Amino acid sequence: MIRKTTVDDCPIIDLGQIQNRAGNITVVEGNDLIPFKVKRVYYLYDVPGGAERGGHAHRKLYQLIVAASGSFDVKLDDGNLKKLVCLNRPSEGLLVKPGIWREIVNFSSGSNCLVLASELYDEKDYIRIYRKFLNYKKSNAPKV
Repeated sequence: MIRKTTVDDCPIIDLGQIQNRAGNITVVEGNDLIPFKVKRVYYLYDVPGGAERGGHAHRKLYQLIVAASGSFDVKLDDGNLKKLVCLNRPSEGLLVKPGIWREIVNFSSGSNCLVLASELYDEKDYIRIYRKFLNYKKSNAPKV
């Protein structure tokens, strides 16, 4: 069940790299590297110093977050455990599964955050209030 997803379920995925003197390339195609079909791609850039992005969770959306250039940190929170992941290599992506609160912080100057998403935009999939996120996670917690 997605509500039981933990921060430990969000791995760094090595996307590989083809090195060339003229410039390296990383290719993501098909479902070989990521466990979902990409339905939407977007990127964040020109983020002002000190600004934060994210600050929400999703009910069913999977994301692969990549530092296409520069660096930033992703704070992950499953309602119980928290984890900070630094992204600074364009050949690696952080897989964020549904049911995980995420905040993207500490953007370096000129950084670009590339996001591959499993679903088209759907406002109903977002949980934007942290208290509601905690209730969502608890609503199907195992009984002790």
